[in-house]
Amino acid sequence: KDTYPEKALGKELWNLGLRYRKQYKAAGRPDFVFVKAKIAVFCDGDFWHGNNWQIRGKKSFEEELRGYSDFWKQKILKNIERDKRVNEKLKGDGWKVVRFFESTIKKSAESCAKKVYTIHSKRKLS
Repeated sequence: KDTYPEKALGKELWNLGLRYRKQYKAAGRPDFVFVKAKIAVFCDGDFWHGNNWQIRGKKSFEEELRGYSDFWKQKILKNIERDKRVNEKLKGDGWKVVRFFESTIKKSAESCAKKVYTIHSKRKLS
């Protein structure tokens, strides 16, 4: 909650005129929600959600996991599985789910916000 990536993305969403709710009470507790358009946005930490291998230059997620203790391996795998369940639940309830890894937001929060803006514009019309 209120991590740097969340603050950066929130600022860019706001700059584009998008008004959101934070930590909305929906499956998975999305970081940003656009209630009327039914869009749920998550800012996923690279380590916690299985993207660390990309940042560290590993060849695969499996290679990254080999370096972890069993505890951390299981924790991250469970997080990924939970993310999938949350996505399915939200989609089943008519939500559009958007997920960004923290590294993607750090690279360009503006680009991430523009993707949300495009999705928001399309869903508002329907």
